Amino acid sequence: MARFLRPLLRGTTYTRLLHLWVPMLVVSVWLFIDMSKPWVPAVVLLPVGLIPAVRLGEGVQARLLLTPGARESAISVAPSASWRDRLRTVLWLEVRMALGVVAAGASVWLPMTTVGLVLAATGNRPDDNPFVPVAQPSWVYALLAPLPLLAFYGVVVGLGELVTAVARGLLGPSPSERLAALEERTEQLLERNRIARELHDSIGHALTVAVVQAGAARAAGDPAFTDRALAAIEETGRVALEDLERVLGVLRESGGPASGRPALTEADRLLESARLSGAKVDIEVTGPVDGVPGPVSREGYRILQESLTNVLRHAGAVPVRVRIGVADGTLALEVRNPLTAAIRGPGRGSGLRGIRERAALLGGRARTGPDEGDWQVHVELPLR
Repeated sequence: MARFLRPLLRGTTYTRLLHLWVPMLVVSVWLFIDMSKPWVPAVVLLPVGLIPAVRLGEGVQARLLLTPGARESAISVAPSASWRDRLRTVLWLEVRMALGVVAAGASVWLPMTTVGLVLAATGNRPDDNPFVPVAQPSWVYALLAPLPLLAFYGVVVGLGELVTAVARGLLGPSPSERLAALEERTEQLLERNRIARELHDSIGHALTVAVVQAGAARAAGDPAFTDRALAAIEETGRVALEDLERVLGVLRESGGPASGRPALTEADRLLESARLSGAKVDIEVTGPVDGVPGPVSREGYRILQESLTNVLRHAGAVPVRVRIGVADGTLALEVRNPLTAAIRGPGRGSGLRGIRERAALLGGRARTGPDEGDWQVHVELPLR
């Protein structure tokens, strides 16, 4: 019983009934003008539905009254973009008016029938009610009085569900709108993944350097080394805070410029940070690195940062060979370090996966894993 009466407690039931009543305002005005031609409003809706903005207005009404509060209502709120949308809008207007006529008739005659049955039970003739033409009082009429109200309740709930289903079918997004929504969703997911990689690389690198430096300073017991370690931690933390501010700026302003992100020309600070952590870094740069396009240079910086972070995290203070080369329209980046017992086979962490994803997004390729006794990260990125 409670489940049967639950729609009475939902506001959606009443907003849907209001949505069904709205077209009857136009019909009522016309009936005051000429009651002999009730079909005229339906004919007028034919050219009206072809106006692109009408679809927008109907979509707004449907979302507000048929699916209030729903996050995904599957009802479009955009003007008609094609003749198919216009024809669907015309059909929607006609169906909405037809359902409105049924709802309005039920709203008038079913309650009147209940009133007539109550009057008949008390011996009063229910004038102007064709459904209760009797005049003799009888208790049977009192028992029948709730039935029209139950029928009215069923009509209201049923028509509300029906008009909502029709709205989703006729006012739903067109194929082009679905494609645009899918592209927007894809862009949002790509942006979230990029931000996640930025945070992983910059903050992960800073924390790794800080942990390595702090552990080395505690084990060394040398005040001078401790001072250098603290200076390295301070510098790395400052750079990480700058990176964090950039990423948060992207979150606050989705259209923020990417040019503020560090590029490969600033790789010296990464190498210096690794050296201060005890790693012996040997670097070789060939080709015009300054001429590398911005997106490639920025992704190359992050790849180098993650590679050095992995070395410090998994191998510790070991010799590291970094090769950066620009030739034949390709940026080649290689980081090698001796393979230690702590590194066992190809990595499955999010850092190496992020390197491969960054390379793939730029149309490049990345190889990570053991190679001739070393751990290797080799990335090739096309400059165009």
